[in-house]
Amino acid sequence: MLITRRKFILATAALCSAASIAHAQDNKVLRVATDATFPPMEFVQNGHRTGFDIDLVEAMAKQMGRHVQWTDIDFKGLIPGLVAHRFDVAVSAIYITDARKKVVDFTQPYYHGGLVVLVKKSNTAIKTPADLDGKKVSVQVGTKSVDFLRTHYPKVQRVEVEKNEDMFNLVQIGRVDAAVTGKPAAQQYAKTTGDMRVLDTPLTTEEYGMAVRKDMPQLTQQLNAALDKIKANGTYAKLLKKWFGPDAK
Repeated sequence: MLITRRKFILATAALCSAASIAHAQDNKVLRVATDATFPPMEFVQNGHRTGFDIDLVEAMAKQMGRHVQWTDIDFKGLIPGLVAHRFDVAVSAIYITDARKKVVDFTQPYYHGGLVVLVKKSNTAIKTPADLDGKKVSVQVGTKSVDFLRTHYPKVQRVEVEKNEDMFNLVQIGRVDAAVTGKPAAQQYAKTTGDMRVLDTPLTTEEYGMAVRKDMPQLTQQLNAALDKIKANGTYAKLLKKWFGPDAK
């Protein structure tokens, strides 16, 4: 009986030790999800993830002494994935909103953005956001654009698509009149194609944040501290200039 009990204690100790080691290893990994279809924030180039958000997270993880384990997932699955504990952080040009803050935590804002309207240069019917009424407008499922148009532009004929590139392509081929999306991606697409333009008047002015599981407040604090450090040492400014040009702030 004594031997059996001793074996039980030793087995329990071994399990606890293994759990401690696994936990220690986990603390070296930062599990981050993104939808890499939103240049210049995050996208795939030559088979590799890249973009401002990607570089920013990697720089922050390095500051934290951690390795990033990336998960690629559609934008609409980012918040549900966090809630389901599939990963710990979601970084994908996510606007900080009151609705999202009910189910996840956010770091301090790391970049300013907002919703804008993208149209073809040849489109003379849409000069201001008010001209969207009655028009076909493409939006990506799961983004703020959907609810924003539903609430503020109920007369718009929304065309909801799964992928960011599909949203832009519909404008390009004339299947829709405009797209409503985040400012960085819209500006990048207009610059790349040459035959698109972003309306001067934005729909909203908002800020991007990194979404974190609510049961990990310490991680949110660590991410904020890392962001402060890379801002202080000049890394953040270098990334801004790399992805948004020499005048970016």
